[in-house]
Amino acid sequence: MSFLLSLSRFIDNLNEKIGHGISWALLIAVLICTGNAAIRYLFNISSNGWLEIQWYLFGAIFLLATSYTLRRNEHVRIDVIVSHFSKRTQVWIDLIGFLLFLMPATLLILYYSTPYAWTSIQNQEVSSNAGGLIVWPAKLLIPVGFVLLALQGISEIIKRIGFLQGKVPASAFEKQVATPEEEIAAIKAANQIN
Repeated sequence: MSFLLSLSRFIDNLNEKIGHGISWALLIAVLICTGNAAIRYLFNISSNGWLEIQWYLFGAIFLLATSYTLRRNEHVRIDVIVSHFSKRTQVWIDLIGFLLFLMPATLLILYYSTPYAWTSIQNQEVSSNAGGLIVWPAKLLIPVGFVLLALQGISEIIKRIGFLQGKVPASAFEKQVATPEEEIAAIKAANQIN
C-alpha cells in the first residue's frame, strides 16, 4: 500500500502543478478576447486565428483543470444527501462512484478520443476557416485531459481505500473549506494591509 500511496501523492502533485499552470491560460484568453474585441471595434479588423486561439485556451482550461478540480474535491456532488451519512459510508459512496461511473466514462472517452487526435496529428489538420489555426493541438488536449483525469481518479480510489484501511486521514481528500470566522479574519487582515 505504501507504493500506491506514493503514486497517489505523485499524481496529486502533478495535477496540482498543471492546475496552477493552466490557470494562466484564463488570463491569456481574457487578454486575447479583450484585445481582439477592441481591435475589431476600433479598426474594424479581425482574424479567425484570434477567435480560435480563445477557443483552444478555453478548451485547455476545461480539459486540463478537471483533474485539478477532482483533486481538490471541488466537483459536483450530492452533499445534501450524503452529508447525513457517516464518513465511512461517504467514502464507500465515493469509491463506488469512482469505480462505476468516473473511471468507465473517462476510459471510454479516452479510448475514442485517442484515435481522433492521432488522425488529426497525422493529417496535420488545419482549420477550414480562413486565417484559422492548426487543429491537432486542440484535439490532442482531449486525450491528455482524460489521461490526467483517469490518473486523478486512480489517486482518489487509492486514498479512499487507504482511508478505509486506516492508513490515510480524511483530510487527504476532503474539500478544505474555510469557516466563516477564518474568512472574516482573512478579510480583516487584508484590510489592514491596505
